[in-house]
Amino acid sequence: MQKESARKKSQCRSVKGGLEKIAYGKVNDAVSLLFTDEADIASLREMDLYSIAEIKRQKGGAVEIKFYDRMEAMKCLRELEERGESGSPLYRALEKCADSFGGDGKHGA
Repeated sequence: MQKESARKKSQCRSVKGGLEKIAYGKVNDAVSLLFTDEADIASLREMDLYSIAEIKRQKGGAVEIKFYDRMEAMKCLRELEERGESGSPLYRALEKCADSFGGDGKHGA
């Protein structure tokens, strides 16, 4: 029973941490992509791109970057605080998703 409670707390901390990175994290590395040549793509492994929802490189070389909504992340954080970690609909949905993977951190087949 204690292991289950500890697992839920750990999941919530990771959800909360992810929301905090989206809400308050820096986007310097993401913005630097706008000025990166294709030959320098190897540096992507070193970049913090956590706040990016989508990246598109067009034929002409232009780059389109869509970020996660910071205000929505802040609203979710506020909701976590107001309702408690296990009462949030977002938390319950994420917990259900995590449980569908068996809770072992492995995704897919």
